[in-house]
Amino acid sequence: MSDVINAAVAALQEKMNGESFSGTAKFVVEGEGAIMIDGSEVRAGDEEADVTLTADQDTFQEILSGELNPTSAFMTGKLSVDGDMGKAMALGSVLS
Repeated sequence: MSDVINAAVAALQEKMNGESFSGTAKFVVEGEGAIMIDGSEVRAGDEEADVTLTADQDTFQEILSGELNPTSAFMTGKLSVDGDMGKAMALGSVLS
């Protein structure tokens, strides 16, 4: 597993701050791997999910750091969403 994915798992756990997400989400960081969010659990993994969000490493890190709003990233084509858009919106509110 890549250092980028390990660091992202830790950052997502901190951002969620014990909050729970209803459903499953997968973040795919192009060229690095994938991260699963299932309830309040964040871990490296690449299983089926209700929603899959895909971005390059720079975009993903900007979203995690708060420099880039996930909605703006989606609207400008930097973040792609496949699956349940409602779950994607709910995830955005958990992570902000």
